[in-house]
Amino acid sequence: MTDFVAILSRLTDWQNIVDLFLLMLIFYALLHLLRGTQAAQLVLGILIIGILVFVLVRTVELTAFSWLLRNSSLVVFVSIPVIFQPEIRRVLEQIGRRTPIFLRRTTGGTEPLINEIVRACEQLSARRHGTLLVLEGSGGLMEYIDRGVKIDGELTDELLLTIFFPGTALHDGAVIVQNDKVAAASCILPLTNRNIADHQLGTRHRAAIGITELTDAMSVVVSEETGAISIATSGRMARRLEANELRRRLTEFYDPRPIMGISDSGDFIDEDR
Repeated sequence: MTDFVAILSRLTDWQNIVDLFLLMLIFYALLHLLRGTQAAQLVLGILIIGILVFVLVRTVELTAFSWLLRNSSLVVFVSIPVIFQPEIRRVLEQIGRRTPIFLRRTTGGTEPLINEIVRACEQLSARRHGTLLVLEGSGGLMEYIDRGVKIDGELTDELLLTIFFPGTALHDGAVIVQNDKVAAASCILPLTNRNIADHQLGTRHRAAIGITELTDAMSVVVSEETGAISIATSGRMARRLEANELRRRLTEFYDPRPIMGISDSGDFIDEDR
């Protein structure tokens, strides 16, 4: 009990208060980055158990239990990277993909590219042809391109309409756009682990969100059931977009400078449901 009182007495020092605040900030940032995954609940559970064990050891004399904790701490620290390997990779990728604007990959003259995408999405939406289009950001998507069928063709609305026609062999999967070309089609993407309650959002939408959780890409989705156009960036999805709103968001993606005088629209999916 005296140790616990001693810890509380140290909080009167402003340096210790700042130290504690930074530690809390780190844990908050970690939980925020892991939000929406099963690892977030696991980390929270470990923190709660760790706090309870710390209080128990400090307030009650448990010699054998304290000895076990001291000798097993190395095993715990070694096992953490193994248990949280996917989540650690995700956090590092999220930190790395927050690239400054002046380092962001852009193409020379993106307006023709955006026009082709918007025209294709309008026609695919009218025909209700399921579409999943992934636009590469600064992080690169080569590991997903290599899993698909290489095309390396100029992006046109006719090419996209042909690929996503239900009768073709390449329509089932994602098309990845690299610079101003269709790099590959029929690409397999990771699915988000978020619990999405809307049953209209199937595998195509989950893949669109999943790839943007791991990279700085943008996904464009056309629903096969409703024909609704959606986009996903940074793990968030905006749904039921009109052509003008789609054009605005594509322009912002390729040129991140803010566009004045235009307000956001569309239905967002951001939290677990």
